[in-house]
Amino acid sequence: MAKTKNSEAATLFSQKEVLGRQKLGAFLFSDPAILSDHHEENDDGSPRRRSSSGASSAPSPTRFLAAAGSPSNSSPSSPFFMSPWSQVGASPYVKSPWILQLPVQSPVCSDGESSLIGSIVREEGHVYSLAASGGLLYTGSDSRNIRVWDKFEEYSGFKSNSGLVKAIVVWGGKVFTGHQDGKIRVWKVSGLRKKSYTRLGSLPTTKDYIKSSMNPKAYVAVRRNRSVPWNKHFDAVSSMSVDLDQGLLYSGSWDKTVKVWRLRDSKCIESVKAHDDAVNSVAVGFDGFIFTGSADGMVKAWRRELVGNVTKHVLVETLLNQESAVTSLAVNAEAAAVYAGSSDGLVNFWEREKHFVEYGGALRGHKLAVLCLVGAGRLVVSGSADKSICVWRREEGGFHTCVSVLTGHTGPVKCLAVVEEEGDNDDEAADGRWRLYSGSLDKSVKVWRLSEHIPDAQEM
Repeated sequence: MAKTKNSEAATLFSQKEVLGRQKLGAFLFSDPAILSDHHEENDDGSPRRRSSSGASSAPSPTRFLAAAGSPSNSSPSSPFFMSPWSQVGASPYVKSPWILQLPVQSPVCSDGESSLIGSIVREEGHVYSLAASGGLLYTGSDSRNIRVWDKFEEYSGFKSNSGLVKAIVVWGGKVFTGHQDGKIRVWKVSGLRKKSYTRLGSLPTTKDYIKSSMNPKAYVAVRRNRSVPWNKHFDAVSSMSVDLDQGLLYSGSWDKTVKVWRLRDSKCIESVKAHDDAVNSVAVGFDGFIFTGSADGMVKAWRRELVGNVTKHVLVETLLNQESAVTSLAVNAEAAAVYAGSSDGLVNFWEREKHFVEYGGALRGHKLAVLCLVGAGRLVVSGSADKSICVWRREEGGFHTCVSVLTGHTGPVKCLAVVEEEGDNDDEAADGRWRLYSGSLDKSVKVWRLSEHIPDAQEM
């Protein structure tokens, strides 16, 4: 992983690129800080999983679409160099022995009003995480730097020694960063000009961690005959999501747990043994539901309920159980729909029916793993290891149309963030126009303009 000095300038260019898609070679993305439990990623950037000897089950699809212009396999040459951080020991994960194949319908696709606004390139590491808030863009990479951007210019930045930045959440003037070594760092703007960031602490707080460490009953058994305090992740923090109404932060980790943090006092109030393998994504849903996706191939729905005198998260239903690892989740709260991307290139989705959700179908627009998902009004956007981005629009009745396929990245699309476009007045601001940020292992962030009102192919 390339390292550069902080004085290197970011390069901005705003021309749309049309680049050939090449199949990626082998890479290693690791952090030497993780010595007890090692996880790898596949050649395409997706998390690996353990193989399962048991039979898998997946719901039968009712709607299934394919995106035109989906990438094809080509040369095995790779534009990247091998990471200098070598992996210690063999990975416990292997590639899925089979890929789920489902019927494909003819797609309805167009480029419409989707366009590339510009790109941010900084040669300091692969981009693993993004967050957009208050007109600022936060980017995290394997250089351990968090960069802050304002209108394509570098606004500020800060660095952590906790490994590559896998997740970023902004809430209440604070920035939460999840790292490869299992730590969650908390940052806040400091200084009169608000261009510097100070680390407030970590989750759990030092006080809470020491208190738990002194209590033998606060320890839980983990792999390799090791015990750790229950309120701290002992492996990479892969995903975070905030419940604004309840003031709770959820963190998913490769240690197979989801931890619940009360933001007003930074306390861990619950640790949920959510899956049998690495938790790759956690998403706050609707009607009090929380959704988790894992390398064990499952998507689970949880609800926070009163159990006796204690409030706990209770498993409501397992929505998906398949061989392919679930890599990403997104929720459309308005439509009450849940989307799950997986390593087989599919995006499965569920929709609310009466008291819960029912399986709606699968979207096919990628040849390789879907690494990230994000919702934007009626749109859902998927980024993939095949270097492309598919933009889907939800129509009446739950039918999804592929309205655009965005190309230009030369590496796997690892993360996405979206904000509503600002207009001259309130009506324009709510006109269904969005700004999409895509981060990639090609060390760049691209900025796109999207619209919910892109015409279908029949209307053009």
